[in-house]
Amino acid sequence: MQDLTVTLVQCELAWEAPADNRRHLETRFASLGEPGDLLVLPEMFTTGFSMNALANAEPPGGTTETWLRQWARQLDCAITGSIAVQEGDAVYNRMLFATPEALHYYDKRHLFRMAGEHQRYAAGTQRVIVPWRGWRINLQVCYDLRFPVFCRNRRDYELMLFVANWPAVRRQHWRALLEARAIENQVCVVGVNRIGQDAKGWEYAGDSLAFNAEGQLLADLQNENGTASVVLSGADLVSYREKFPCDLDADGFQLD
Repeated sequence: MQDLTVTLVQCELAWEAPADNRRHLETRFASLGEPGDLLVLPEMFTTGFSMNALANAEPPGGTTETWLRQWARQLDCAITGSIAVQEGDAVYNRMLFATPEALHYYDKRHLFRMAGEHQRYAAGTQRVIVPWRGWRINLQVCYDLRFPVFCRNRRDYELMLFVANWPAVRRQHWRALLEARAIENQVCVVGVNRIGQDAKGWEYAGDSLAFNAEGQLLADLQNENGTASVVLSGADLVSYREKFPCDLDADGFQLD
């Protein structure tokens, strides 16, 4: 396996202001120099974690999707993050994964009922693994992090991504669970969160993190407006799995 360079993009989000958030991210993209292979943005990076689903939702192929694909082509990398997307009568918290050639997406499966997300958005049903530059990448959104069975490695991915609007009051959970998902699945894990305060008064401390498959911390942005790039070693990942193949003793299961 080749190495993969991943850039974590942690930022504050303007409330329900897609054009402002896209402009801010454009300045971040322009300042990166070499963007690497993959840029990871927060959950709902155009609006913040808003329950005004219908008001904020874009159609498939809408402004932000088009914008994301244009920047992926311009930077010759993949870019991912989630937005609200409406299909028919349903609105999804949809994680877009744009490459220079294609667009993949994952609809958030576990909706955060404590904020009423399950009443405003439709839950996704499909597990999504995206191939990119020799890596298989498992797409996940925020609250999915709390459900290890859904995240479970079935020998079908090497990197798991979490995009989030995870409040600071539960930052210990975020940090601990990201590390746990890396260790238990023997995969690299990257989680990107936002910072600042939203219109509901929730504070976000960032804590965007990257771990290798042994749970070693590779990046920790904590509470800052910035980026961090990490090189994920494909050779080290393969070697570790061969030396410590605990997945061979894993219990079988089936999801509904």
